[in-house]
Amino acid sequence: MTTSTRNTRRRPTIRSRSDALSVRISPRAIVVGTVFALIATTAGIIALTTGDFPIPVADVAATLLGNGDPGTTFVINELRLPRILTGLLVGTALAVSGAIFQSVSGNVLGSPDILGFTSGAATGAITVLLVLHGTTSQATLGALLGGAATGAAVYALSYRHGLAGPRLILIGISFQALLASVNSYLITRASLGGAVTAKVWLIGSLDSRSWEQVRPLVIALALLLPLALYLGRSLAYLEMGTDTAKALGIDVERRGLALIAIGTALAAVATAAAGPIGFVALTAAPLARRLTGSSSPPLLTTALAGAALVTVADLAAKQLFSPTQLPVGIATAAIGGIYLATLLVQQRRRT
Repeated sequence: MTTSTRNTRRRPTIRSRSDALSVRISPRAIVVGTVFALIATTAGIIALTTGDFPIPVADVAATLLGNGDPGTTFVINELRLPRILTGLLVGTALAVSGAIFQSVSGNVLGSPDILGFTSGAATGAITVLLVLHGTTSQATLGALLGGAATGAAVYALSYRHGLAGPRLILIGISFQALLASVNSYLITRASLGGAVTAKVWLIGSLDSRSWEQVRPLVIALALLLPLALYLGRSLAYLEMGTDTAKALGIDVERRGLALIAIGTALAAVATAAAGPIGFVALTAAPLARRLTGSSSPPLLTTALAGAALVTVADLAAKQLFSPTQLPVGIATAAIGGIYLATLLVQQRRRT
């Protein structure tokens, strides 16, 4: 399953290196990005006002401005708002990470959940929780280390004379299978309570998220997102292959390695905050690219698409099966499964 898109994407007109690294924001991309932002905002407002304790919009606004009563303030500021912000930030991080890996590998299946990076982060976290009996904060550090180690191993094994390319997909899928089996083994050796906690976390959940998860995400995205947007200007040319990119004067090795490092870090911090929420990284970038009609990865629009996907999926998981609240990972897996099946059918028709 190495469905390649390197030759199917519309190639940009090449003029010079400065042209290759220029930034163009089309009116269509602005419209699409605005729509995604409105969808995410609307879903967030609905999530703030609904639940076991319904709150009118006016009271929500008053609370956010610091004029709410103590009960409403607690529900909004301590229970609902951190969950919503975590979803927005996690969706942003996963979407941009997916866009980077899909472009570097030249394959629509090149997302961190397919390549095993999120599974590596999960392995680090549940090792801390189940084997070392660490705290939640220590598990977050374990997730970051696990994701970074997996990313380094996959890149090192797939690297050959420039970009990792299609080899990244094959080796990443192998790591995904290996780490999934390790995670399953760790769960079977854990106590019942620990196994349940780890399994829910492995599905991907925003339940009980607090400012403890929001703050590191804000810091990480403030550092990583500008770097991704800056270096991402050359992604369209890296998609065209090592030789073409080098002909344009782009330092393929350094730029590719820097982008992979940023993508790995984004996937790791997202997984550390909410677990390995599947298929967001896989679907957000192609969705944004198709809607904007862009020949290059529209990273900003992709980020907004990821934020909207996670926020809407979390709201749907809570509302559609009320009073039972399903983890958001189940909803995103359903969306991603439909997308992947559609992708495979379209590829079969082309061939």
